[in-house]
Amino acid sequence: MSSASGKGGTSMSLQPPPCCAGETGGGAPRPLHSPVPVITQYASAALIGPIVYEGHDPAADPAWAVSGAPNRAAYGRWCGHMCGIACLRMALLHRDGTAPSLFRLLDGARRHGAYVRQDDGSVKGLIYAPFARYAAAAHGLGAEVAPELSTRRLVELLDAGRMVMVSVSKEIRRPEADPPSRGGHLVLAVGHRAGRIHFRNPSGHTPGAREAALPVDRFGAFFAGRGVALDLALPLGRPA
Repeated sequence: MSSASGKGGTSMSLQPPPCCAGETGGGAPRPLHSPVPVITQYASAALIGPIVYEGHDPAADPAWAVSGAPNRAAYGRWCGHMCGIACLRMALLHRDGTAPSLFRLLDGARRHGAYVRQDDGSVKGLIYAPFARYAAAAHGLGAEVAPELSTRRLVELLDAGRMVMVSVSKEIRRPEADPPSRGGHLVLAVGHRAGRIHFRNPSGHTPGAREAALPVDRFGAFFAGRGVALDLALPLGRPA
């Protein structure tokens, strides 16, 4: 997992970066949020390709403990479900310079009901509404659930300075081919420029797939039309 700073611990009451502080004057578009670290949902970015395309066991990752997981089995069980948690960690690292570990964030989200273990052992989640409540209560993030989100509205939210956790096909990591379906995976849109949406992909299998930009229309081919908009300009919040 790529990490800029802070594998765990409490978010500090620091001032947000200038690109996150307040609204722009005169309705001018916001700049891209920068810097936004790349955080992957899998501990070793180099193993993402083998995991997602070759059947490599994620629990065999020698770096599993970096995620903050209590043990290797828990890491293997949950890492495939943590795209949204990785997006949250990227947003917090950008705003605060530090953030809790992936598994500490996961624990907080689970306590708020953002993930539910089913009777058959499968996991339902990330569930947007309880996740938004968790982001607000624990981290002071304005979080707005957008169950019907057009690409035009997505661009408007980015212009307003939001980061947006966007539901897309996992195959956005290989944008040259049309996906078999849309949705099922979350990436973090951090801005747009010159007709291209810039985003971080927690399961990107190459550096270019993890820190990516696509034309708005091409992005729309993978986009499921829903997500969660994060407002980083609100007062900083309480620790998870």
